[in-house]
Amino acid sequence: MLRGVKKIVKGQKTQDGAGVHLVRVISRPDVVDFDPFLMLDAFDSYNPEDYIKGFPWHPHRGIETVTYLIQGDIEHGDSLGNKGSILDGGCQWMTAGGGILHQEMPQACEHMLGVQLWLNLPAKDKMTRPQYRDIVSDNVPKVVKDGSTVGVISGEYDGISGAVHGDYVKMTFLDVELEKNIEFDLVTNSEDNLFIYTIYGSGLVNENTVDAKSGVLFEAGDHFKLTALEDGLRFLLFAGKPIKEPIAWGGPIVMNTREELNQAFQDLEDGNFIRKDVIL
Repeated sequence: MLRGVKKIVKGQKTQDGAGVHLVRVISRPDVVDFDPFLMLDAFDSYNPEDYIKGFPWHPHRGIETVTYLIQGDIEHGDSLGNKGSILDGGCQWMTAGGGILHQEMPQACEHMLGVQLWLNLPAKDKMTRPQYRDIVSDNVPKVVKDGSTVGVISGEYDGISGAVHGDYVKMTFLDVELEKNIEFDLVTNSEDNLFIYTIYGSGLVNENTVDAKSGVLFEAGDHFKLTALEDGLRFLLFAGKPIKEPIAWGGPIVMNTREELNQAFQDLEDGNFIRKDVIL
């Protein structure tokens, strides 16, 4: 069954961190529809003043964060001792699990263009061991054919395995570029929720025109099809099986119950947030 358009969201301009300008494409009001995806922030700026204040040290628990840059430079560090830079075509996949502290500090560059996705963790994995994956552009397979280029960040496409496979939620994450009038056709797991975020250009899905800077959630089905219009199209595709569990969300921490959320903030206050039993 072909997937039809269920919902189109444009998100809202906002600021986060120490004053980073971004568009919050999906967030708390969308979690039931977009499950297992919690939040998607999009960055697109030629002005360093929009982002150089960055995201200083802050905690996470109960989620994974996936930061992907089409263009840009973000320096990062975390409480596991990891540090480095996310550069053009690179991805930082961080499993916060039982607790991690990190910072992300965008550097002045010609164009900051990318996204950060928050991926929920199932209840049984909320307190798992934190870990970090640094995926450079050269590690992302590219499938080039018939006017299309598909970067396979995670999951699989056209028989090509991605740079990463999620340990907890098996997410498909593709970066798709289409020349004008080129069709993109994908067989999908009917149990997965699937949405795209359009970076630039426009496309046609089941007689629905999709413009740039749109989050598009699709109905259930086992087949996804989209055709680029005259200006071509670049979009990011995300698909994963819904977790269907209660959500208790407090800032950078997402648990299942209010009690677990309160405990997380108590751990922060007491200096016990970085749990020895999940780190060692």
